[in-house]
Amino acid sequence: MALQGKRIILGVTGSIAAYKSAQLVRLLVKQGAEVKIIMTSLAKEFITPLTLATLAKNPILVDFFDPTNGNWNSHVDLGLWADAYLIAPATANTIGKMATGVADNLLLTTYLSAKCPVFVAPAMDLDMFAHPATQRNLQSLRLIGNQIIEPASGELASGLEGKGRMAEPENIVRYLDDYFTPKPLLGKRILITAGPTYEKIDPVRFVGNYSTGKMGFALAEVCAQQGAEVCLIAGPVQLATKHQNIERIDVESAEEMYSAVMSRFYGMDGAILCAAVADFTALDVAPEKLKRGKDNLVLELQPTRDIAAAVGEMKLESQFLIGFALETNNEEANAASKMERKNFDFIVLNSLQDAQAGFGYDTNKISILFRSGDKKEFELKNKTSVAQDIVSEIYAIL
Repeated sequence: MALQGKRIILGVTGSIAAYKSAQLVRLLVKQGAEVKIIMTSLAKEFITPLTLATLAKNPILVDFFDPTNGNWNSHVDLGLWADAYLIAPATANTIGKMATGVADNLLLTTYLSAKCPVFVAPAMDLDMFAHPATQRNLQSLRLIGNQIIEPASGELASGLEGKGRMAEPENIVRYLDDYFTPKPLLGKRILITAGPTYEKIDPVRFVGNYSTGKMGFALAEVCAQQGAEVCLIAGPVQLATKHQNIERIDVESAEEMYSAVMSRFYGMDGAILCAAVADFTALDVAPEKLKRGKDNLVLELQPTRDIAAAVGEMKLESQFLIGFALETNNEEANAASKMERKNFDFIVLNSLQDAQAGFGYDTNKISILFRSGDKKEFELKNKTSVAQDIVSEIYAIL
């Protein structure tokens, strides 16, 4: 967890969304961060300092002087202490003061003294958010390096509706975690294929497989979190991408995936071919739904174009290529042969003999075979952890 041990100041302003700050503090502490909280006077009208102090395990700061003992709350020391300053919720009033350098409370003087990255989660009604003055102020904050955290697309109903609302605490914490995650793939462009392909036999039926795309999507998220620009070419799956660095292209058939990969691979630093692409497709697709009859139905299938082989042929010395093999017998020999034939730098081997691994599961158990003949075996893990293991092996070939 990238937030483990991070020191975070949370600034809470007078918005109805202040109630979300309790969940925000809880999540940050759960991630291992130390949290100190500064509230404006008006923020105390929406959520009690006692609630936040209990969650943060630190006293709440509101005034320049502690009224109980007269101690000075140094905004300079606070600004030097923090690894990050998060202002959430941030009202239009506070955003305007930040943009113009007004420092009339402890939250704002600490902002002007902070040496750390500053993150701002706006919270106001749509009219206030859309007002040119607010948009100008937000742009001013961006220009001087503040990170503005707005609601993710999944949090919005449609269009601008909900645009001024504060981002959900889970997404704010994810944003911070991503910011502090090391970026060893920064500047790299990676193509990833994921999911199955469906090969139509008539307008309502297809030949397919059990792939859910979970492994490929996990790889896309991990690569994006580590700084890469990811082009994810996905077959028909019920999954959503989360990271803004992922460009998603949806396809259905093996031929559509072939075309998408061929048009994109040239400009990439490398590719991870994780999709379970059909090896055969119908020679003829019935124009109408096939009806049940007394006789057996005979389907004539023809081979699909081999995406991995085509990419392996066009691969440059400066590019990497990672493949996957799901085997049921002679696993290592079949995977090693595939790696050589298709010019992979290494291949990730899955076996259907391993419980809780392969299609449909949230976990996977893999081995990685290298061109040198070396092999690494890994324990059963969740697919995000498996993706991290795979991506770690890519570093050595970049």
